Amino acid sequence: MDCRVCGKSNLEPVIDLGSQPWGNDFLTREQIGQEAYYPLCAVFCHDCHTLQLNYTVPKETMFANHTYLSGITSSLSEHFQMIAKSADREFFADRRKKSALDIGSNDGTFLQHLKNLHYDVLGVESATIPARIANEKGIPTCHKFFNLETASEINRKFELINASGVLFHLEELHSVLDGIRFLLADDGVFIIQFLYLKNIVENGAFDQIYHEHLLYYTLTTLEHLLQLHGLSIFDARLTPIHGGSMIAYVTHQNAARTKSQRLLATLEEEVRSRINCAETFKRFARAIELMKVRNLEWLEERKRKGKSIFGLGAPVKGNTLLNTFGIGRNYLDCLTERNPLRKGLFTPGSHLEIVMEEELAVQPDCYYVLAWNFKKEILARNETALRNGIEFYFPVNPKDS
Repeated sequence: MDCRVCGKSNLEPVIDLGSQPWGNDFLTREQIGQEAYYPLCAVFCHDCHTLQLNYTVPKETMFANHTYLSGITSSLSEHFQMIAKSADREFFADRRKKSALDIGSNDGTFLQHLKNLHYDVLGVESATIPARIANEKGIPTCHKFFNLETASEINRKFELINASGVLFHLEELHSVLDGIRFLLADDGVFIIQFLYLKNIVENGAFDQIYHEHLLYYTLTTLEHLLQLHGLSIFDARLTPIHGGSMIAYVTHQNAARTKSQRLLATLEEEVRSRINCAETFKRFARAIELMKVRNLEWLEERKRKGKSIFGLGAPVKGNTLLNTFGIGRNYLDCLTERNPLRKGLFTPGSHLEIVMEEELAVQPDCYYVLAWNFKKEILARNETALRNGIEFYFPVNPKDS
């Protein structure tokens, strides 16, 4: 393959997680054992330094029936509210009329916060159920994939365009960015929220590598991509959501916005940390092997003591971890979830049943927390269980999650 960003072919495999089912392919009981497997290998481009997958599961397979819902997690909704309020205050406080487009708008959670701030809002969402939920809540949402063709159909300018957890998903990467440039007002702001590769490595969060995530950005590599489309980052800041996400503020290259000092400082730190070097990811691959040993030792010790273990959460990334480490019914009785769209389904590869938290008849001795990125919320929600001696183990344990 050629690089998804620069089109060159100077790619080197650096993190190989083997053959795995795509993480959101949750199964009915009748489908167990019928899931398809695909290569899950990250390669490094020696020309533009972008880390990316070398195999693409078609977007129609991965996203048309997506079961993720933004509104399930209160901390994520609170994060979206903070982003909406700060962007409005900083960039558009003096505007009487203002509009916002959310690409990959899911169930409309982010746009609801902007609507509360009197924005004229529009979402574009490829997944059927989240798009329907958003429309039912009164958030106008186009049920389709976003690209330049979709942008041409919309054919209006927006002061604010948002893409949360989207820009690393894109099979039609360059068409999407052309569409964003077409719809962004001359003095508009495009907000990109993405998993920050430097934090992924520092946290050991290898489970954030899965088939839906085709690309893994630093600010350096993202800026290179944006400049290919007449766009540029003028500010950026790190937020603890999802274990460390970067928020990049982008505008047209010819717009009169000065690059912030915190952006420049972060770019300098990327150089010092060598995060845009192939050897960094080779070391990361070796660290993943050590994580596997530590996790299996913890699980085996609890099982030897006769303890019951439930997995907590059924996030897509959890399936990367389960399948990489070889964890299934050999260690976990089930996974607990709050998202009703996953009730009664089974995880791809490991075939663990998903049960609703509120329907548990008994509590386990231990929870193996796959939704580790919401650690604070999970621990706060389970104070009683902690007081009763139930153990919560976080296989990935970043600070401030």
